[in-house]
Parts: sequence; structure tokens; C-alpha cells
Amino acid sequence: MMEALGLPVGNKLPLWRQQLGTPLLRFPARPVRRRLLGTLGSALLAGALLAGGPAGAAYAAAGADATPTASAPAASPDQLAGAQLPPDGDSVASPPGANDWSCRPTAAHPDPVVLVHGTFANRYENWLALSPLLKSKGYCVFALDYGMVPGITSSGSGLLLPVGGLGPIDESAAQLGRFVDLVRTATGAAKVDIVGHSQGGMLPNYYLKFLGGAAKVDKVVGLAPSNHGTTLDGITNLASYFPGVADLIYTACNACRDQAMGSAFNRKMATLPDTVPGVRYTVISTVYDEVVTPYRTQFLSGPAVDNVVLQDRCPVSLAEHVAIAFSPTALHLVTNALDPEHATPAYCG
Repeated sequence: MMEALGLPVGNKLPLWRQQLGTPLLRFPARPVRRRLLGTLGSALLAGALLAGGPAGAAYAAAGADATPTASAPAASPDQLAGAQLPPDGDSVASPPGANDWSCRPTAAHPDPVVLVHGTFANRYENWLALSPLLKSKGYCVFALDYGMVPGITSSGSGLLLPVGGLGPIDESAAQLGRFVDLVRTATGAAKVDIVGHSQGGMLPNYYLKFLGGAAKVDKVVGLAPSNHGTTLDGITNLASYFPGVADLIYTACNACRDQAMGSAFNRKMATLPDTVPGVRYTVISTVYDEVVTPYRTQFLSGPAVDNVVLQDRCPVSLAEHVAIAFSPTALHLVTNALDPEHATPAYCG
């Protein structure tokens, strides 16, 4: 099916899923017609939509499976067959290289990598580039869908796929926590590394701060993360003048409300420091970000933080909020952050 559709092959699902011959979609996609009142509503939704979905198809070849190391006993596929994925955590097919539940971490890469997509996105579209790249470098890679609302779809990859990242962020963080536990059980790893885009780069912070995730995570890498909320280039500042339109959008996307600068969610996040002890953070931002604005609000403060601006490494890069997840320079910075002992200079291309 994948070859016929002209899509990359090699995405591996849990064995019990493969036996079912699971298609690309896990549930029927029903398009939603969004009728917005006025130009502000259109602008708000357009801005929110930019937080997810790919800018183009960028692929890398997936490498061989990682070989086992002497770590904690890992669950077998038969044992995992009875495990429960987080709600909506298995809604869309895995990106190439992700969710091979037989993968065992190597000594070179002992922490599995969990990929967390952004708002109005899904794991397949968001990680078409990074997932196979990490797999080719020997990582065990896992990706979930979260905050799914059946009926809301995207055609960013040329297919009509469900999108997520829409639910309340505290609930989505709990989904992430359950997925991390599933990955740790499957691989026998004590900790994971997390890479997220947009909301997916910020959401892990809630998990670390409020849901006990700090003991289970070694590194967090955020691509254009909404760490302190966003003004959407000033658009959200107008929401109070058009409460009916804002409520219409926020009803479909609770996460959009949570990510607005000054929201109750962001006020709660600000009650604790940006970082937690024992976790290493990397933030990768672009000066052309038109969604999480101002872009410097993405930066974190703390002793174990590396805030990087993409254009400092590649001045000619025009990658914006969506394209950063497919930028070769940004992805190089991600692999450096995951394996700092073997980091190499990241230039353009």
C-alpha cells in the first residue's frame, strides 16, 4: 500500500498491529467544515494550523535495527500485546523508522528517543525526516499521537489524516507520560530522550515539572517550542476583542488556548523554574518563526540549557516554524544535542 501511494516504506508497528494489517489510518477520517465568523477567526485558525503539518517531504534511509545491550529486562512482543497505548496514541501509521517495539538500545545510544508532534499535526507527517534519520544512526525511535479529535484532518502529506495536539495540554502530557512508560517497559531503558516540535517541544516540560517525568528523561530537545506561550505575531492579543470567535476556535483546540501568552496554563508553568535538575535541554529556534512569537520567548533559562538560533549556524536559512522540522541544519543540531560527545559542526545543508 505504501509503495502504491508513493510513500516511504519501513515504518514498523508492534507485532500484534502488523498481524492485523493495519492501514495508514487507525480510524475513519471525517473532514470537518470550519465556518468561522469574520477575518479574525480565519487569521487565528490559520495561525494555529501553522503549528503543525509538514512543509514538504524530506526523507532519509532507515538503517539496521539496533543491537541489544545488557540493560534491564525488556518486555517481549507477547508481553506487550496486552499493554494499553495511551488514548489515541496509535491513531496514524508510524513514520519510517519509528515504533519497532523489538528494538533494544545500544551502548552508544542507551536512551530511546520519543518524538512528540505539534499542534494540528500527527506523528506520521511531523517526523517524516527526523525519524528515519535517527533510526539510521542506531537509535530506538518511538512516536505517539496525542490530543486527537476525531473528524479534524490534515492533507499536508497528500493524504487526509487525523491531526492531534488539540486537547488540553495537561491531559496530553499525561498521555506522553504513559507512552514513555510503555517505551521504557518495552526496551528496558531507565530513561528516554524526548524531541518535540512546537507544542511537542513545550509539552514535555509540563510532564517533567508536574507529572514526575524528570526521573525518566535524560534530554529534551525542542524545535520551535512554545515554552512561554505565543502572541501569534500579535493576533492573540486581539482575541479579547472578539470573544465569540476566539471561543469557537478554542473549543475545537483547547491546546491553542493553553498556548496563548498569559493563559492560565502558562501562568501555572511559570510558578516553577523553566527547568528541572538532572535533565539537559536544547532549544532550536528560527528568526522566521511566525507562530511561536516573539521567537526568543522559546528560550529556556537554567544551568543545563543550550538555546540555539538556526540562522546563527546557517545565516541563509529561511526555515520558519513548520519547515524547521525538515531543515537539514536543524536536524543536524538535534542529533548533536542527543549525542553531544560526538557532535560535529552544523552548517548549511
